[in-house]
Amino acid sequence: MSEEKKDIHHQHQEYPPPPPPYGTFQGVANHPPQAAMGFPQPVPPPGVSGAPPPPSQYYAHGYQAVPGYAVATGRPVRERRLPCCGIGMGWFLFIIGFFLAAIPWYLAALLLLCSRIDPREKPGYVASTIAAVLATIAIIFGLTNIDN
Repeated sequence: MSEEKKDIHHQHQEYPPPPPPYGTFQGVANHPPQAAMGFPQPVPPPGVSGAPPPPSQYYAHGYQAVPGYAVATGRPVRERRLPCCGIGMGWFLFIIGFFLAAIPWYLAALLLLCSRIDPREKPGYVASTIAAVLATIAIIFGLTNIDN
């Protein structure tokens, strides 16, 4: 009889649940945490178990570095050399604009806006256009400066 009382006494002596952790996204205390939907869950990398992969999966994806992208085959395409010693007309006009009173910068801005250019030369044309805008601002402030 004393054993039954001890068992009953043990059953009623449960510890209260710990308080929920403090934080903004703590959720409901009686709901178990769940993994986020839509996100891939971590898995061990292949070969961790020590067993070799099945023979059918050796080089199953070829030599692709990124799965899902095709590997380019065939002869590589060589692009033509840029004019003006290989730097392109945009950078050439940018450099020459410092020596020829910004006129080449305006020409580069006109070419950038009105013609089809090689994408490799675009940064030089953009730099020349920015230089042309800054030169125009400097000229306007220089002409409107009134000395007293």
